Amino acid sequence: MKFSKTKLDGAYVIELEKLEDNRGFFARTWCQKELEANNLAAQVAQANVSYNAKAGTLRGMHYQVSPYEETKLIRCTRGALYDVIVDLRPDSPTYKQWIGIELTADNYKMLYVPANFAHGFITLEDSTEATYFVSEFYTPGAEQGLRWNDTEFGIDWPRPAEIISDKDADWPDFKP
Repeated sequence: MKFSKTKLDGAYVIELEKLEDNRGFFARTWCQKELEANNLAAQVAQANVSYNAKAGTLRGMHYQVSPYEETKLIRCTRGALYDVIVDLRPDSPTYKQWIGIELTADNYKMLYVPANFAHGFITLEDSTEATYFVSEFYTPGAEQGLRWNDTEFGIDWPRPAEIISDKDADWPDFKP
């Protein structure tokens, strides 16, 4: 696994280190030792999948509050999506900053999302699927969110949101 720092403190793009031959390739998508060697959380409580039938489906921006904060590792396993994270750690030098990265089934990139970051994505192709490794169990009472178009963050989505849940569309304006 190849770890590349992003401009957000503690967030990484992880690329597969492929062992290739005439059959194709083999690569690790999860390695506790490699994550720990990079000082990253390596506990997995759940593995989740998100299937999205149509391009333009927006999910997010979600996070869980203390003591149920989630660290996530996201990979697109089918289709393509634009994945966005926002740093919500008040003491962080990158507080309220965001990044977006295109994750596709073909580029094999993964995004490591530290605890106390909001996360969401918009699908770029029909029939897009994302797989998440999550460090904490989903706890409904601890779930919070940011509205995907909150001007406090100014996220530049690569396409219009065509399908979005009422819950995700109705998150209030961010108040620190």
